[in-house]
Amino acid sequence: MSRLIGLGLLLAGLLYPFAVYYGTEHFAPWQFGLLLGSLWLLRALTATQRPGSRWMAATIIVFCLLLAWFDNPQWLRWYPSLVSAFMLTLFGLSLKYGPPMVERLARMTDPHLAPHAVVYTRQVTVVWSVFFLCNGLLAAALTLWAPLSWWTLYNGLIAYGLMGLLFAVEWLVRQRVRGRV
Repeated sequence: MSRLIGLGLLLAGLLYPFAVYYGTEHFAPWQFGLLLGSLWLLRALTATQRPGSRWMAATIIVFCLLLAWFDNPQWLRWYPSLVSAFMLTLFGLSLKYGPPMVERLARMTDPHLAPHAVVYTRQVTVVWSVFFLCNGLLAAALTLWAPLSWWTLYNGLIAYGLMGLLFAVEWLVRQRVRGRV
């Protein structure tokens, strides 16, 4: 059940900008808030607990309740910035309190990372932190000053393209780093 809810949240996140763009003519913001908030509440109740998952879910649920209460279509556009802020917080706090997020992910496949790999994963975590900072700031700027079509284009397509590009470049760099060692 928790995997199904996780998949629902993933799809909701991927399709969210397009749902806002096309759905605001047919649905009220409070409906978006209740639907999204319900998904996050179900996730909070059924998912295995990971670092930060409770406060992230609680904050997004509060955001969704406020969205439903105030019924303001402009608030719909803040969700991608909020998600980027959470990702920045998770990656940034992992740098401070360790182990870095990318190291945690790497240890899932290789529990015995070499010292140079640990240094590398820390650097990659910094890169992702910078990405989430820039992505969140750009999403916020588009929320404040750009037309809905630009916001949708960036948050629904360009941001994911940039994430994919960052994944691909990091993979290429990782192969090169592995080749040197």
